[in-house]
Amino acid sequence: MEPSRLRGQIIAVTSGDQGYGRSISAALARAGASVVLIGINPETLSAHASSIEQLGGTAIPLKADVSVPLDWASAQARMLEIFGALHGIVHLADKRSHSNFTLLSESEWMELFNCNIKSSVSMTQNIQRRLPGTWLTIVGPHLDEIGLQAFPQRGALRGLVERAASDELRLNMVLPGRASSEEKYDAPLCEVVLTLALPEMQHLRGNVLEVPLPAVPKYRDQEREVLVRNS
Repeated sequence: MEPSRLRGQIIAVTSGDQGYGRSISAALARAGASVVLIGINPETLSAHASSIEQLGGTAIPLKADVSVPLDWASAQARMLEIFGALHGIVHLADKRSHSNFTLLSESEWMELFNCNIKSSVSMTQNIQRRLPGTWLTIVGPHLDEIGLQAFPQRGALRGLVERAASDELRLNMVLPGRASSEEKYDAPLCEVVLTLALPEMQHLRGNVLEVPLPAVPKYRDQEREVLVRNS
């Protein structure tokens, strides 16, 4: 994508310092957007913001727990104070449990519910009431998550997104084919998110897009074994 395609756009990325959030925020910055990195770890947020700035992008870290509505409202007010606008939000609603879990305890389920579903509903309601014109792209639980908890989460988020088409909200969701890896292997997901962010794509709403991703090669393990043998 051309570096100027998103110039002038202010875009917040939740969990912007880890996983897909890290790759997506870097890609948005390369496309010209000013990126706000939202998360709960000030150190990693600041480090990632610095790496984006060193490459010529614009990024600021902002500590907030988006599973707490008041925290998100405060972060939103801060972004509007700094930039005067918030054009879009990429929300990482992909927090997962142990991959081998089939049943979760009540506390584990509620943590996932708050991080993935409650936060997405809260953001959508907030946009509808206070930020008309702001778009929201949700990165949902990835498709290799096979635990029983993943299916109701995807279903709830799908219902939320599809309802947006009749509510005139620019809300879409992408479902990655697997868990996040290095940025170069996650590039197809980043491209889909960037395309949804383009101003000329404002007519796209209510879509749930499954994004196949390339398998991550195991060559690093092989290279490590060679280095150990040769050392």
